[in-house]
Amino acid sequence: MADDLTFLAYRRPSLPVGDYTIKVVQDLGNVAPATGVDATTFETTRTFSVSGDRFTLPPGTVRSVFPPDGSLGEHSNALPHVVLGRATLPWERSARAASAVPPPWLALLVFGGDEQPPQKTVTLGTLASGGVSIPAPVLERGQHASDPVNVIDVPRSLLVSIMPGPDDLGRLAHVRRAGDETAVVIANRLPAPGVSSTVHLVSVEGRYDASGFAAGPDTPGALVRLVTLASWRFSSLSKEHTFPYLVRALAHGGRPFRLPDSGEPAADPFLRQGYVPVAHTLRQGGRTASWYRGPFVTGDTGGSGADTRFGVRTPDELLRYHPSAGMLDIGYAAAWQLGRLLTLQHTTVARSVYSWKRRRAMADGRDEPSGHPLDIVDIDDTMPDDVRTFLDDLARLRGVPYRYLVPDERLLPVETIRFLRLDPRWIAHLLDGATSVGRVTRADADRDRLRPPPVDTSEVTGALIRSDLVPGYPGLLVDGYASADESAPLSLLRLERLSPTVLLCLFTGVLGRLDLRQAPEEQHFGVEPPPEGPLAGRFGKTLRAADGSPGPSIPSQPLGASGTVPVTALATAMATALNVSPATFDSAAFARQMIETAERVTFLRTS
Repeated sequence: MADDLTFLAYRRPSLPVGDYTIKVVQDLGNVAPATGVDATTFETTRTFSVSGDRFTLPPGTVRSVFPPDGSLGEHSNALPHVVLGRATLPWERSARAASAVPPPWLALLVFGGDEQPPQKTVTLGTLASGGVSIPAPVLERGQHASDPVNVIDVPRSLLVSIMPGPDDLGRLAHVRRAGDETAVVIANRLPAPGVSSTVHLVSVEGRYDASGFAAGPDTPGALVRLVTLASWRFSSLSKEHTFPYLVRALAHGGRPFRLPDSGEPAADPFLRQGYVPVAHTLRQGGRTASWYRGPFVTGDTGGSGADTRFGVRTPDELLRYHPSAGMLDIGYAAAWQLGRLLTLQHTTVARSVYSWKRRRAMADGRDEPSGHPLDIVDIDDTMPDDVRTFLDDLARLRGVPYRYLVPDERLLPVETIRFLRLDPRWIAHLLDGATSVGRVTRADADRDRLRPPPVDTSEVTGALIRSDLVPGYPGLLVDGYASADESAPLSLLRLERLSPTVLLCLFTGVLGRLDLRQAPEEQHFGVEPPPEGPLAGRFGKTLRAADGSPGPSIPSQPLGASGTVPVTALATAMATALNVSPATFDSAAFARQMIETAERVTFLRTS
């Protein structure tokens, strides 16, 4: 994902939505004396339509939203926005017909508390019925009166106070280029603090005239109907759920992946190595408690993945007894058995493993006679691609159940980060169990021991994060470095959610620094509270200079009705402060000044 952002004012489609006619005329003259064809004119006409989204959006069109859907945070100084996957979408239609510079047909409206209008579904044929103000739609080719459409009915008095003006509308949509191009639509209203807010992406196609939004007759209780294309909810409650607060709160609980000491001299050495006591049912039916440690360890892993008991036939061979504690260590035995069960669960892979090992045994046992008159075809004993892919995934712990990774919930409490290393021996026994299919005799075990599956024994370190940060910021970026600076970046081995609130990060190498940051395209737009406080009805903004450094600050600006930001007046003040012409201060320039720098929080290894 690119770190560089480029803002464009708009991206209009090559062909606007509508019906088109192509007429082709070919005049064929007499080319005598070579031919005797009479002069003829051939003519044909074809019609076609360019259709575009109008009353609904396809799944996946909305790339992301801010504030995140369902989030609880302090968003009262942020202008909500939506990122759309198709860069031309806001300019495929127009809010005002016959306009020299057609404004976008999409607007983002914020409703807070009791204002939130209920959403309902009607058909296109009944869209303009029910005593609400909305023009009856002129259906285009492919649209039918029975097509469903989602709408909201908003009190006219409220809508007039929050609907952006025609000039504002043009500055509230822009194109963002960060690897690919996406369209961004920004709201013009700050969320009300202390309440839940709902944001609707609505169609305002043809709803504007020279004076602004056509809201219909101003009668008592008048309702204006809007087609809603997408919506989400969030709450602006407290700073405790904002990105920087959540990440910094993790630092207070940043510890190695182990349980705290228990005060028992016999148990604490095991706990400090990441072991946890688990219930263990013995093969003969008895029950006991044993030590278990999964693939995550807290200290030195003891070297390579080689082990004298590699190539075993039963997991019992990997049980270790500790006389000082009077308990078994079942970690490696559990890894071996899990690998075997996962292979047997994938029947296609299990057959491939069995066939591959049979071919390998045949190749090892072949006795080629000397002087044989015919060439003997080699036996292909290379590892099949599906087996190699399966083992590679297992080596990265894909498919390993969560309980094997985090055997005790106390290892990973809520709102914590735990730093860890990967035990190559655990991985080696996992892969040995995965390739144990067909290992019956001692000769089978000896053969597998001589040619074990490849295990990468290089150091792998990382972190487990359990926090509301994981679902609240799905675009979270995680960077690892070998030292305290950024001179030695580590290769990211795996970054994946293990559950809705748990994120696993693994890097090749020893982690010296871990950065958590928002992706550039997840940055938000916001204003700054004035010195006199957020309840003063005013806001400020510190601008950026041309080179990106901090620039001048605009004078404190008054909020509009219902907490709206006067976009055009704000853009004019920005242009004046930057000494540029307001006429050239388009939506791209406005977005560049409004966007807030993404937060980044760094964790450093202290020893």
